[in-house]
Amino acid sequence: MHSVLLRSLVCSLCSFSAFALKIPFSTRTSPQTRGLPHAHVARQSSSSHVLPVGNTQNSFYYTNITLGGQTISVMLDTGSSDLWVTGSVPNAQDTGKSLTLSYAVGNAAGDVYTAPFSMAGYSVDDQAFLLVANTSTFSTNIHSEGYDGLIGLGPNSGSAIYKKLDGDAGNNAINRIFEQNSSSIDDYITLMLSRRNDPSSNITGQFTISELVPGYENVTSMPQLAVEMVYEVTDQDQHWQVLTDKSVGVIGPDGQPITISSIVPKAPSGQLVAVLDSGFTLPQVPRSMSDAIYGRVQGAEWSTSQQAWLVPCGQLINLTFTFGGISYPIHPLDVSSSDFGVTFSNGNPACLGTFQPISSAFSLLGEYDMILGMAFLRNIYTLINYGNLVKDGSNSNKPYIQMLPLTDQATAVNDFIETRTGGQNLINSPQYTLLPSSQEQHSPETAEEKKQQYEEKVLSRWPYILVGCLAFVSMLAGCCVWRCCKRRRMRKMAARQKQGVNPPDTDGNGPYSQLHDSNSTATLVMQPMRASTLEFKEEYGKDAFSRSP
Repeated sequence: MHSVLLRSLVCSLCSFSAFALKIPFSTRTSPQTRGLPHAHVARQSSSSHVLPVGNTQNSFYYTNITLGGQTISVMLDTGSSDLWVTGSVPNAQDTGKSLTLSYAVGNAAGDVYTAPFSMAGYSVDDQAFLLVANTSTFSTNIHSEGYDGLIGLGPNSGSAIYKKLDGDAGNNAINRIFEQNSSSIDDYITLMLSRRNDPSSNITGQFTISELVPGYENVTSMPQLAVEMVYEVTDQDQHWQVLTDKSVGVIGPDGQPITISSIVPKAPSGQLVAVLDSGFTLPQVPRSMSDAIYGRVQGAEWSTSQQAWLVPCGQLINLTFTFGGISYPIHPLDVSSSDFGVTFSNGNPACLGTFQPISSAFSLLGEYDMILGMAFLRNIYTLINYGNLVKDGSNSNKPYIQMLPLTDQATAVNDFIETRTGGQNLINSPQYTLLPSSQEQHSPETAEEKKQQYEEKVLSRWPYILVGCLAFVSMLAGCCVWRCCKRRRMRKMAARQKQGVNPPDTDGNGPYSQLHDSNSTATLVMQPMRASTLEFKEEYGKDAFSRSP
């Protein structure tokens, strides 16, 4: 019962179940692609287990599934665990259950149905999904952005549909596929995201199940990064999260490590916990890290309306992450973006700093430090092995992540020069020199953020607080039992004394038998203390306190 109550309490604190779609502003979609949901989807791979991934202005990534015999374009989201679609689905069966999923762009509400499902060459007869009838609460027209639903690729424990339906009927789509997979070593997915407006990139977006993208098989030689597990009672908040390297996890624009203390109580010293989330356009990082990335740029300006840094578009900003001893440089076109049509306060064009201070997605339970979204994921080929997180699967191994670097720094610099400065190399110009660290600007911290940080310090330590409370209650209960026993014993003693009981036992073995020396018949008798100095004077003929002559 206690574990159920505790789980309910913790779950009530986790008000957001999915990170996806954290975009406080709109991207600029080219007129040629508006209203065309499959405009950016690449040609289908020759392998049935490899799917092309479409790209809307580097802000949404989607692919096709088949549900009820109908092809539907869905956004790929490694940060959530449910499947939902809009419109109508043929051959769907109503489960009689309703559900609302909350996202940053609005609520996906509707009824839970089941229908035949297929994806990347795998099929499920009766996959549970949420049919969303009304998308008016969404802050963006998802159809015009290229998709009509979302498929969550996170662990099954985070699925709201799974919790809604009885038994295993609500297991999410990926979990159902792996349940049917006879080879547990193949319980993995891979994801590669394309970059629009990159003149030299030949990478096309691709998603695979139990198969590698041809030409990128070397991902399996990368370090296997253990998935950091959350506490069991909060497993609904389990995400694909890994640790950065100690002390050098994030290298800033000046080539020096950005030092940040983790809010995760069990994180090793000098390391941060990072969630890999393809549903976030802008990576969410600690505010001090965002300030360290953009605060020393000449002309940088904090935008209150966008809640992000604005920088000159010609400013090349270096940024590198380190995991498992491998460096993952971020393409400068991903560190700042020209896709959002933002301007400085004086009206001049600006580029948006994509590594945004974490706010609404801040972990009140202290389970992660940052969320690395699309701007990070475009720089790696990602393999996620589900391991024993597959419910009812045959894999007993722990889940892990492997990442293959895709960005060559020298090539990336040339791409930036061609795209942002018209082919002129202005990188070393005085106007683009970083300011001294003493002149670094700092973005303002809101009152809500301060409140969240205070709450996190309390809530993230709940296991230790719980243990302390249990220890205190145990001690208190022990004291109460001891006092009750003592009082009971004293009452019994008083009753016996009142009744004249307690004679010594004839054999000397009773509990109240008289103490005596076994070698002597003499009895110890205490002499009374003198009542006053007068008795001392009468006995010795002098005052007890008089001075000696």
